[in-house]
Amino acid sequence: MVNTMNKIKIIQVKSKIRRPKNQKSTLDALGLKKIGHVVEHEKTPSIEGMIEKVKHLIKVVE
Repeated sequence: MVNTMNKIKIIQVKSKIRRPKNQKSTLDALGLKKIGHVVEHEKTPSIEGMIEKVKHLIKVVE
């Protein structure tokens, strides 16, 4: 079976300290806990929306 969804890796590169609550909760929803932490997700519109909200705190590798 061929998987049509792409996997993307998300790396937290900046701290969530002194950030608005919605950005902190978005990082939590993505599963990021601390600087340097890496998570892997399917590339879906909801994940892309979360990435857009916190793009200044993370690095995305496709």
